[in-house]
Amino acid sequence: MYNLINNHMMKLRFVFTCLAILTVAFMLNSCDKKKSSSTGWTYNDSRYGGFEYVYYEEQETGPGLVFIEGGTYTMGKVEQDVLYDWNNFPKRVTVSSFYMDECEVSNVNYREYLYWLKRVFVSYPEVYHQALPDTLVWRSKLGWNEPYVELYFRHPAYQDYPVVGVNWLQANNFCAWRTDRVNELIMVREGLYFLDPTGQADDENFNTEAYLAGQYSLQERDKIPDLDPMAGGGTRNVRMEDGIFLPKYRLPTEAEWEFAALGLIGNMYAEERIFHERVYPWNGHYIRVDDRSGYGKDDMGQIRANVVRGRGDYMGVAGALNDKNDIPGPVTSYWPNDYGLYCMAGNVNEWVMDVYRPLTFEDNDEFRPFRGNVFYTQERDDEGNIAEKDSLGRVRYRNVTDEEAFDRRNYNTSDNINYLDGDVESSTDYLSGAGDNTNSNRMYYQGKQVLDDNNKPIMRGGDKMTSMINNRARVYKGGGWKDRAYWMSPGTRRFLDEKQSRDDLGFRCAMHRVGSTTSSGLN
Repeated sequence: MYNLINNHMMKLRFVFTCLAILTVAFMLNSCDKKKSSSTGWTYNDSRYGGFEYVYYEEQETGPGLVFIEGGTYTMGKVEQDVLYDWNNFPKRVTVSSFYMDECEVSNVNYREYLYWLKRVFVSYPEVYHQALPDTLVWRSKLGWNEPYVELYFRHPAYQDYPVVGVNWLQANNFCAWRTDRVNELIMVREGLYFLDPTGQADDENFNTEAYLAGQYSLQERDKIPDLDPMAGGGTRNVRMEDGIFLPKYRLPTEAEWEFAALGLIGNMYAEERIFHERVYPWNGHYIRVDDRSGYGKDDMGQIRANVVRGRGDYMGVAGALNDKNDIPGPVTSYWPNDYGLYCMAGNVNEWVMDVYRPLTFEDNDEFRPFRGNVFYTQERDDEGNIAEKDSLGRVRYRNVTDEEAFDRRNYNTSDNINYLDGDVESSTDYLSGAGDNTNSNRMYYQGKQVLDDNNKPIMRGGDKMTSMINNRARVYKGGGWKDRAYWMSPGTRRFLDEKQSRDDLGFRCAMHRVGSTTSSGLN
């Protein structure tokens, strides 16, 4: 009897297994035969023209990144404006979901970048030299910091410390390089490309945009079947529509950085209700762990960030050091905030994308605010195709002309950095209507242009100089190892010329989130 029942159960299990396989096959077949809701034509079928519909679930999280679910928040200072800058009044804005680096970019990350540049751009050594951080930022006229000039960036003891001495332009170039290396590895992972580090040199290196434009030939492993009936059953390259490549790594905007630093998602105790504002990336008004922090008893009284506690106190008293770092510490120091981000206060300041204006909060959009837009377009040849890539393997871009933007309602010129704050309409010359609309010298004049010892033009102030602010002044935030606690409040902001750097200024990368504003947590 037992054997009969057992045989019967095995037969039923076999039947159910077969039905499950048939059901899955039917579902897959049904998916492959999805039809257009506008024409009724079948997708992914060469008999119907071969138009492809991609079943895209969710953006994967790139290396080093953390998902930041966006939303509305009050951007601006919540701390007393002790300097009376009046440059960041509170304003309600909305930030879209995005990704941000868990940690600041470290010395070893940046050395990896330099190693690649030196290895690939053999004919253009200046590319490597222009990317080198300025280690001389450590020097002080009345301090002995020479060991850091030689050791901080190169010695393995500091390899997990944040890179400093990198200006805003260099940080952006690092982001572009990182984008291509991550997308290159995705091609390898998907079985579409053989990893070929020795086959890349000068302009023949993997660049995402150049590849999408058909101007880079990979060491191909497999290709995607081309469903276009005119292709005769051939194959094709990856397209943007396939959803395989990740969006670009970039610097975060000021609004994104401030939103992520505050981490107010940790203070939502009821749906859509934030019960406590924050002065710092944690609750409370102290820079030590207190009883409102939710940590263990052993953490009570510990300093939360690498910061100057008081005059001459950079690390505490021997035997009981407070923040335990005299200069920048490892990028995973202290406790992460409620988004899982380390060192969003103290350690090093961080570059953001924005151009500085003291009254930006009055002018910026409420949705994804940002000042610094310069609109570009790809260079095209006479036949309308993307122009040949440059000597470094990159697609060429140029500013949009006023003629091309003439009939647009949303913008009418390429350079919009000065919009409402530095252009003709916002100046005392607005009645004349004369002059270049993007020229910042009208309101933000920095003096005469002179020649340095190498006969290169520089601005040294002088006749009629009115401001240190111009279109090259970029915002940095977060406070650093040599700052007081005031600068650790995410609402504070300072600026520096995009070609300059400091020994307490680094950066971290961000990435746009495509599709859903919420994450399933599976990618």
